[in-house]
Amino acid sequence: MSNAQPYQPAAPASDRYNVLAIVGFILAFVVNIGGLVVSIIALSQIKKTGERGHGLALAGVIISALSIVISIISFIALFATAASMSSTTGY
Repeated sequence: MSNAQPYQPAAPASDRYNVLAIVGFILAFVVNIGGLVVSIIALSQIKKTGERGHGLALAGVIISALSIVISIISFIALFATAASMSSTTGY
């Protein structure tokens, strides 16, 4: 008789979604800097724990980063337009 135990496969990845991935995705539309930070933290946690939500966290990072870049470009364009208008009025 052998005392060898039968082969058991590795534990499957967790079926739970990472809560920070969901929160980061939502914050990406409301508070883009907060969404970026929370989504990056979620990606780190997902890598360690194997939870679901990698796509949500990645989407939160991408949407937050794009909205930050668009906001910066918009502010630069707004200030450039305001500066050019004030110099053309002659005051």
